[in-house]
Amino acid sequence: MADDRFHVYDTTLRDGAQQEGLNLTVADKITVARQLDGLGVGFIEGGWPGANPKDTEFFRQARTGLDLKHAQLAAFGATRRPGVKAADDPLVAALRESGAPVVTLVAKSHDRHVELALRTTLQENLAMIRDTVSHLRAEGQRVFLDAEHFFDGYTSNPAYALEVLRTAAEAGADVIALCDTNGGMLPDELAEIVHEAVQTSARVGIHCHDDTGCAVANTLAAVKAGATHVQGCANGYGERSGNANLFTVVANLQLKRGFDLVPREALADMTRIAHAITEVTNVTPNSHAPYVGTSAFAHKAGLHASAIKVDPNLYQHIDPAAVGNDMRMLVSDMAGRASVELKGRELGYELTPDTTKTLVERVKDLESKGFTFEAADASFELLLRDTLHGSRRRHFEVESWRVIVERTKGGELVSEATVKLHAKGERIVATGEGNGPVNALDKAVRLGLEQLYPELAKLELVDYKVRILEGTHGTDAITRVLITSSDETSEWATVGVAENIIDASWQALEQAVTYGLLRAGRDVS
Repeated sequence: MADDRFHVYDTTLRDGAQQEGLNLTVADKITVARQLDGLGVGFIEGGWPGANPKDTEFFRQARTGLDLKHAQLAAFGATRRPGVKAADDPLVAALRESGAPVVTLVAKSHDRHVELALRTTLQENLAMIRDTVSHLRAEGQRVFLDAEHFFDGYTSNPAYALEVLRTAAEAGADVIALCDTNGGMLPDELAEIVHEAVQTSARVGIHCHDDTGCAVANTLAAVKAGATHVQGCANGYGERSGNANLFTVVANLQLKRGFDLVPREALADMTRIAHAITEVTNVTPNSHAPYVGTSAFAHKAGLHASAIKVDPNLYQHIDPAAVGNDMRMLVSDMAGRASVELKGRELGYELTPDTTKTLVERVKDLESKGFTFEAADASFELLLRDTLHGSRRRHFEVESWRVIVERTKGGELVSEATVKLHAKGERIVATGEGNGPVNALDKAVRLGLEQLYPELAKLELVDYKVRILEGTHGTDAITRVLITSSDETSEWATVGVAENIIDASWQALEQAVTYGLLRAGRDVS
């Protein structure tokens, strides 16, 4: 298990799951828990058993089907109700019977919340904390306490907020996490309050929301002020603006502050873990996320590229490999020779000065017409190969293509595409039907070429984006299409630009198929 001197506590499965649009099944929660355990966090908060059937079932399945290597499972719940003994409260019983070695209790630390939300007295609230903590400790469970609305409570009534901490610690709570529940704190004022809380001799933790955009900064400030327990969520999930991003917190503390929080090899797997969790949650990953985003170490400006060519550390704050990420060079109309040289090297090509000069000129010319290569690496590689060979090289030539969209009597829209191609000395005519013109073209191309190139059966169009580039021309506007394709092992993006959306789509589709064949080892003879 993780070192107990400093806690990394994940609350994705409970607090993170409160994010709008994020819904996890029990199976999803088990999968995410395994990923988090692989990162090496110390504690995983599984949910609130007894409060909803899904979380109760999660803890039931976790007892036999979740073999954690690093983390301990924590059950979340509230202190007993006013006027009821902890031993007799059914929600406390659910925590006791969850099988979790750790229980995290939420308790009010803001006097107004006690009186207006709980509708009880300040003294009864302290009794609720004391009774529930001591009861669960007597039952053999370790107890943490989340002091809800602590910072607002401290501002309103500092003496009472600190008395909540002392009461919980004296009753046996190992950690009291100070919660910025409304997410309104700023680092300097938060650090001052954490420093005062540490003087109570209670072990202090921190739980921050990101409503001011300061959740990670507040967490780091709290640690500097004496907190030894940090809470957060994978990818910054959480209600409203989210919680402190646990990946950013861990990377900052370990790589910048020298904390030994997770195994080095686990930290080097952080990017993969972050993206694996987005697949389970079905939440689009933030490409600009610190450390783990696909753009976190992406460089576009020519000035940056020139410096990186000399020493990558000149424009990177860490080695991307430390968190399992990669440096990427983006090719655009801002690119200079260094950008193109480095991008070519990244793709496995050593470019001569003349080739680099020609390629830079072609990129800038095409981008002035609406193309973009920073989001379409596959199109750039095809352009690079064409430049190296001095001419357009493809696995097939296009004689013509045609698309018909028909509305049936029943009101259904059906698209039919016919393509005429030449490949390996053969003339191929193929027709495909789809739910849209691009889908029909995609099916027609693959149907026509699959006999010659069976590997195309694995090719799949997984994303399709359209952008109007010159809106002032109305329906005559220039259109840019980005297509993302997959061969079951990886993905690549291609771009097409034309006044006609279908023509732009065809350009991107033709390149996608060509690149797929190159990936499969089918070079152009």
